[in-house]
Amino acid sequence: MSNEKPNKRNPWAWIPSLYFAEGIPYIVVMTVSVIMYKRLGISNTDIALYTSWLYLPWVIKPLWSPVVDLFKTKRFWIVTMQLIIGAGLAGVAFTIPVDNFFQYTLAFFWLLAFSSATHDIAADGFYMIGLSKHDQAWFVGIRSTFYRLAMITGQGILVILAGYIESNSGLAPKEIEVSVNPKYSNTVFYHPDSIRFDDKLSLEVVSFPQKVELSTSLIEKNSVDSILQFAKKWNTENHFYFEETQKVTEAKSESPSWFSETLIAPLEKFLKESFGPELPEKSTSDLTGNIGMVYFKLSQKPEESVVVNFGRETGDNSISLVEGARLVFNEKNWDKVAIAIIQLDPKLKTNTFAVFHARSGNIPLAWIVTFSVLGILFVLFFVYHKIILPYSKDDVPVVSSNSSGIFKEFFRTFALFFKKKKIGYILGFLLLYRFAEAQLVKLASPFLLDSLEVGGLGLTTGQVGFVYGTVGIISLTLGGILGGFLAARDGLKKWIWVFVLAINLPDLVYVYLSYALPNNFFIINLCVAVEQFGYGLGFTAYMLYMIYISDGEHKTAHYAIATGFMALGMMLPGMFSGWLQELIGYQHFFVWVCLATIPAFIVTKLIPLDSEFGKKSD
Repeated sequence: MSNEKPNKRNPWAWIPSLYFAEGIPYIVVMTVSVIMYKRLGISNTDIALYTSWLYLPWVIKPLWSPVVDLFKTKRFWIVTMQLIIGAGLAGVAFTIPVDNFFQYTLAFFWLLAFSSATHDIAADGFYMIGLSKHDQAWFVGIRSTFYRLAMITGQGILVILAGYIESNSGLAPKEIEVSVNPKYSNTVFYHPDSIRFDDKLSLEVVSFPQKVELSTSLIEKNSVDSILQFAKKWNTENHFYFEETQKVTEAKSESPSWFSETLIAPLEKFLKESFGPELPEKSTSDLTGNIGMVYFKLSQKPEESVVVNFGRETGDNSISLVEGARLVFNEKNWDKVAIAIIQLDPKLKTNTFAVFHARSGNIPLAWIVTFSVLGILFVLFFVYHKIILPYSKDDVPVVSSNSSGIFKEFFRTFALFFKKKKIGYILGFLLLYRFAEAQLVKLASPFLLDSLEVGGLGLTTGQVGFVYGTVGIISLTLGGILGGFLAARDGLKKWIWVFVLAINLPDLVYVYLSYALPNNFFIINLCVAVEQFGYGLGFTAYMLYMIYISDGEHKTAHYAIATGFMALGMMLPGMFSGWLQELIGYQHFFVWVCLATIPAFIVTKLIPLDSEFGKKSD
C-alpha cells in the first residue's frame, strides 16, 4: 500500500468548495457586517466609516503576496487561513453580547479581512498551478459560479437566518393601532410616572394605550417641541437609548481636533443648511400636526437586555413615529416607563389609520447563532481541504540563496506597471469607474432597513436578505453573464459605453425609492433587480479592462496591483458616504450618487483600449 500523497485530483472535488470558501468571508466582512451593525444600533456614519476601512487588506494585498510564494506552500496557506477565518468568525459570535462589542467585533473583522485576502492570493495561485491550461479555461466559469453562490449564501441565506431568529425569538410583539378622525377630541398626555399597568405572570412588553385616537386638528408647535424634548430627555436619562451608539458619539465629541473645527464643522453646517432633508414642520405657521404618546415597559425583570423596535407596519405614511423607534430595557430600567411619540402630517385632514408593531426579537442572539454557524462551516472547510486538495509538484516555496534577487524582481514588477502608457488615465479608470457605486453600496442596505420616519423603506432584516441576497444576486449574475457574452462576441470596445451606462443609470431607481417610499415589496425588488442587473453588466467592463492592462510580462502581479486599486476605489468613497447621508438625508444623497457617476464617463473616454481586445480568435 502506497503512502504517496496524490498530486492530482478531480477538479470538481475541490474547485467549487475552494471558491465558495473564498467568497464567504469577503461578503461577510463587506456586507453582512453592515447589516449586523445596523440591526445592533450603530449609526450610519460609524458603519460606513469603520467598515470601509475593512477594504484595506484587499487594497494592500499585492504588497504581501510574495510572502505566500516565498514561505510554505500555497496549499499550506489555504488550509491555515481557513482555520484562522473559522476562529475569527467564532470570535465575532463570542463578542457580540459583551460591553463595547463594536470595538471587539471590528477587531475580529480585521482578522477576517487579512486572512481572507491572504486566502485569495493562495487560492488563485493554487488554481493556476493545480490545473492544466485547458482545465483553467474550462473551470473559470465554475469558480465564478460558486463564488456567486457564496454571495447568495452570505447576503441571502445567512441574513434570512438572522432575520428568522429575530422574528421568532424574544417576547411576543405588541400591536398598536392608530386611528385618525377629524371628529376626535384632543389627546390627553400623561406623565410616565402616572401610568399603571396590569400585573403579568410572565415576562412581556406591556403598553398603554392599545389604540391611539388622534384628531387631525393642528396644535401649537411650541407644545409639541416641549413634549418631544421632555420625551427625549426622559428616555435618555432612563437609558432607553442604545448605549454603544451613545458611547461612540460621546467619544467623538469630547475633544474636536483643529481639522474638525476649522474644516469639517463649517462643511457640515453648509451641507445641512443647503441640502439637509426638509422637515414638515419648517413653516411660518406656529401650528403643526397632532401627536400621541405610547408608553412601554417590561412586566418583569429580564435576565438580559431586551431591545424593542417600534415602527409602522402598515397604514398611512402620514402617520409617523418621531420618538422611541428603538428602546433598550435591562435589569436597571425594566420597571421604568419608556415613551414613544407618534405625529400626524399637518396636511392630513381625512379619516385614516396605521398599525404599529413593537417587536422585541433577540437581535444579538440572531447574529451570535449566524456567526457560530459560519465558524463551524469554516472548520469543516479546513478539514475537507486538508484532505482533498492535491499536493501539486509545482506547489513549492521559493527558498533559495537568491531571495534578494526575487525581491528585486518584485519591485521591478511594480515599476513596470506604473510605466505603462497613459498610466494616469488607467489609474483614474480603476479609481473612479465605481465612484458612485462605492457610495451607494454602503447605504443601500441601511436605506432599506431604516424606518419610514427617517427616510428609509422600513424593511425587516429577512426582507433585505431576500431583496439583496436572492433577487439582487440573481440579477447581478445574469448581468455579468450577458456582459461576458457580448464582450466575447464583439470585443470590449464596442460595448464599453453600454457597460458604462448600465452600471450608472440604474442608480436612479434609488432616487425614485427615496422620494416615493413605496410599500409594495414587488416594486422594491424590481428596482433593486434593475440596479443589480445593470451593475453586473457594467462591471464586466471593469474586470475585462483589468485583464487588458495586465497582459504581458508579470501579468499575474499586475492583475494583483489592479485589484488593489479596485479595492481602494471602493474603500475611499465608502468612508465618507455615511457621514454625507446623515447630513443631507437619503433623498439628496441618492441624487448626489447620480451626479457622482459623471467621473466614470470622463475617464472611460480617456483610457487606451484596443478595439480587438476580447474578441474570439483562432
